[in-house]
Amino acid sequence: MAIPNEKLQALLEEIQAKAQFSSQQLGIVRTQLASQARKKRMLELSTKELDALPGATPVYNGVGKMFVGTSTQDVKKEQAREAEAVLKEIENLKKKENYLETTLKNSQEHMDALFKRGG
Repeated sequence: MAIPNEKLQALLEEIQAKAQFSSQQLGIVRTQLASQARKKRMLELSTKELDALPGATPVYNGVGKMFVGTSTQDVKKEQAREAEAVLKEIENLKKKENYLETTLKNSQEHMDALFKRGG
């Protein structure tokens, strides 16, 4: 039983739209992953620099347009919290990337199947 041309065309357009959307979202997610990786690297480098400082070294934290003196331990704790948040965000983005890659692959397979069957 053959699918009517109109329905086949509508189905093909729907699959193409889904594939295009997945492709766009995949690009966005990969950009976000790269950004989070940069944040993670910056946190690692600044933590390494803080570890190299003597304990009594004055450290300042930016608050708006001014700087407030804080201890190195407080800065390290804040960076540890930021690093944890970045790692969670990276994990979530990787899951989203995997989902979008699967969706894109499935859409392409469905289009191929339609062309083979309809052609």
